[in-house]
Amino acid sequence: MDMVIDIEDLNKTFGKKQVLKNINIKIRAGEMVGLIGASGSGKSTLIRSIAGLETMDRTSKHIKIFSKPTQRGDKRTSNYRSLRQDVGIIFQQFNLVGRLSLLTNVLIGRLAHNASWKGVFRLFPRSERVKALEALERVNMVDYAHQRSSTLSGGQQQRGAIARALTQEAKLILADEPIASLDPASSDRVMNLLCDINNQDGTTVVVSLHQFEVATTRCERIIALNDGEIVYDGKASGISNADLVQLYGVEDGVCSLGAERPAPIMKAG
Repeated sequence: MDMVIDIEDLNKTFGKKQVLKNINIKIRAGEMVGLIGASGSGKSTLIRSIAGLETMDRTSKHIKIFSKPTQRGDKRTSNYRSLRQDVGIIFQQFNLVGRLSLLTNVLIGRLAHNASWKGVFRLFPRSERVKALEALERVNMVDYAHQRSSTLSGGQQQRGAIARALTQEAKLILADEPIASLDPASSDRVMNLLCDINNQDGTTVVVSLHQFEVATTRCERIIALNDGEIVYDGKASGISNADLVQLYGVEDGVCSLGAERPAPIMKAG
């Protein structure tokens, strides 16, 4: 299997606060990885660093995407932008342009593959419009294609953001707390879609989640952060109550995994 993410000695400091400490991670193609930890543990900073939205400290070694470096030390590499076109990013707050239609927002996923002026003037070829509509149909949002994004619910907007990543034909999806602002039903729909994209398309998905129950039932692999350090990296089934106590700072028994939790969604074959 190809290596999609390769991080070596990632450190990140804001002011005097070191938020990531000696992070080393390798993620192979087709993995579904849940990134968990309490608020302030460094999850979002790690996602943003992989995406290239944050640069590492000078003491860091490298971040590689698809076996090619995007950052060395505190510098982005020359091929950073070309590699980014295969990385879809889903944010907690959806990041759709409210005054534009949902379809136009989804088509923005094609900008990495086209000249930027096409997006400015909304000149997308018919083939790309078809691709975007197919993506909206897949997330059950095609009936809202011409509706202003600002009029959609949070769950609908997040499904639109997933459709944008599908239209982009992203090989890697980075989702930063994608269900944090959603109700339970909408959260289920969003996580089901991410699992489906991973299972059906073989897309590598890294999703940061505050809800450990969701992570351990939907992701095969868990990476847990505590105060900027990796404290667990392994199968979801290997997480114990003691690990959860350490991560979330609660008394034993409060974070119970429970015997009746849903079975993890496994990849076919």
